[in-house]
Amino acid sequence: MTSLDLAVLLDYTDWERGTWRAWFGQYPHALTIGTGHHGDGRFEALGHVVRHIFSAEQRYVERLAGRPLSDTSTIPVEVDALFQFGRQSREALRQFIAAFPSGEWDDPREFTLLDNRIRATPRKVVIHVLMHEIRHWAQIATATRLQGLKVEPHDFLFSPILGGGVQS
Repeated sequence: MTSLDLAVLLDYTDWERGTWRAWFGQYPHALTIGTGHHGDGRFEALGHVVRHIFSAEQRYVERLAGRPLSDTSTIPVEVDALFQFGRQSREALRQFIAAFPSGEWDDPREFTLLDNRIRATPRKVVIHVLMHEIRHWAQIATATRLQGLKVEPHDFLFSPILGGGVQS
């Protein structure tokens, strides 16, 4: 695994989480914005999507480690509780990556996901976890902007990762 590439995605999503934590701290009511009637029914509001981001990370680590999956549905849809859970799920992912045997990153694993049998390498699963998060934050940004709430740009170019970012 190219650790620089993975480190960049981890750092970027850590920055995203911090940015969103601060934003939701200012606009906690935004957690209750509905996801619309065109969704798949799994998430009623944006707070549920945030919980899903962190739950997916936690549960993929559990799958890869061969542990039972956590029931994360009891985590309150509240700013502090959600982002504390996010810190825990990220710590679990970082610990998993650090301890995972280097020779096993490309050994396929099989697991069930949404009634589908999936075969993927741990490398692919970890990259998926980070891309999954990025996609959902973009959905949240769109939904909040459509409700008339100001959200600063979250694109990678605006982040401080790998230097640069927004110049004042």
